[in-house]
Amino acid sequence: MASARGLEPVDAVFANCEIFNPFACAWERGGIAVKDGMIAGIGEYAGRSEYDLGGARVVPGLIDSHVHIESSLLTPAEYARLVLGHGTTTVVADPHEIANVCGAAGIEYLLDESRRTLLDVMIMLPSCVPATPMDTAGAVLSAEDLAAFRGRDGVLGLGEVMNVPGVLEGDEDVWAKLALFDIVDGHAPLLGGKDLNACIAAGMQSDHECTALSEAREKLLRGMYIMMREGSTERNLRDLVPLVNACTAPRCCFATDDRHADMLMHEGHIDDCIRKAVDYGLELELALRMATLSAAERFRLHDRGALAPGRIADFCVVDDLDGFCVVRTFKRGIEVVDTGYAAPPVIRRPMAAKAPDRDAIRIPGSGEARVIGLVPGQIVTEELRCDVDAAEIPETERDLLKVVVTDRYRGRGSGVGLVHGFRLREGALASSVAHDSHNIIAVGVGDDDIIRATAEVIRLGGGMVAVSGDAVTALPLACAGLMSALPFEEVAARLGQLAEHARRMGAIEDPFMYLSFLALTVIPHLRVTERGVFDVAAFSDVPLFVS
Repeated sequence: MASARGLEPVDAVFANCEIFNPFACAWERGGIAVKDGMIAGIGEYAGRSEYDLGGARVVPGLIDSHVHIESSLLTPAEYARLVLGHGTTTVVADPHEIANVCGAAGIEYLLDESRRTLLDVMIMLPSCVPATPMDTAGAVLSAEDLAAFRGRDGVLGLGEVMNVPGVLEGDEDVWAKLALFDIVDGHAPLLGGKDLNACIAAGMQSDHECTALSEAREKLLRGMYIMMREGSTERNLRDLVPLVNACTAPRCCFATDDRHADMLMHEGHIDDCIRKAVDYGLELELALRMATLSAAERFRLHDRGALAPGRIADFCVVDDLDGFCVVRTFKRGIEVVDTGYAAPPVIRRPMAAKAPDRDAIRIPGSGEARVIGLVPGQIVTEELRCDVDAAEIPETERDLLKVVVTDRYRGRGSGVGLVHGFRLREGALASSVAHDSHNIIAVGVGDDDIIRATAEVIRLGGGMVAVSGDAVTALPLACAGLMSALPFEEVAARLGQLAEHARRMGAIEDPFMYLSFLALTVIPHLRVTERGVFDVAAFSDVPLFVS
């Protein structure tokens, strides 16, 4: 109080700057006074240390409202090294990837490792482990298991509630989880009408799965926060930005959800979302409001999101406002300096998987088949119907390929489906990242290559693999088969090598991210699991052939 009143010097003053004020979506010239890592005041102050920012633009620390750190393929410390440089000082993370593999121990790992970083990692506890009652993951987390984490430092609430049928049908475990927290994230792709009303009434407060403007508008009008997502494959910003205006901006924020390390390194993080939103026609100040105060208020984080008295002194200095280039990041009033890579501890989950043989992945019969159709820039899929003679698969001219999911936890075999959209002309791709159960998933032109790629993932103890001819390119994922223990620079480089190998095989851009979502049984329309084809609308397994 004495420092705020100017009766005592503050620790540091950052003078001569243009400060973005998200309360008014305007800029104000002044100085930032910092005491004990907090903002003492804005104005003219005396400080023990004084810094002249030379008229630079200063923005509150950026906030990601929904992310899975595991999807970066980096451990928390490496993830923090990377995103702090892009002006992000807080992320709201849902660790349901590692929880699906390692259970409560995975959540503990993420909490422990996050403490090693300057980045504030806030946790929304994973609500659906496994994603649906039919899925076979590495763990099952009940309401009682999640309750043990209540009150832990950094734990905010309940993460994306994906089991919409469970909510609507009154599943006891789902409702016991909903009762644990006041802050609850939703997950309701394409949901509308009375079922949407029911889910909101049940406590689902936000959604990051909107892919169309009409869907986002309906959810916002019913009271939801809209998290506009821009991930490696989930490119939703262009379609959703028209929702934002001066009245709706407080209910809208940015989310990256799933971004690989190479995209984070080369394109950026929330700073990239800001640049793209402006390119798509959004006023810069509204984009900055979404990236700061809107995200903070959604999670009741009233200690951040703005440079105002009593709030944490997290901010970034921006050069070239038109291009929104972050040149310096400050955490609690101290400039973030990259101290370099330090080898992290890893958490492992031994694999019980066995690579399938040709008989195990043979498709018998012929007729009208259900085919998963990739949708560019989206994680939703189309349900295609194609006349198929199994003996003719793969059909590279029609781009019909076999996709195989192998049980990594119990070695109970493999499920097979068909997919359109990968464009592979040779070889196979395989990965132990397969949302949300994270069994081993592979797509390829020939059975032998699918088997070989799957076997290599198993040999690595988890990883991403491309095989064609005698060539093998791999990124080992030593941490639970989800994250690499390597520096982010090397992970990005290896992702580049995988992308180049896949490109030579004819693949689409970002094929591993598309591949990782083919087993996600809570996103419409068709998926594939270790059991076979799954129809999300019917919420049940279905045969590959229609009749």
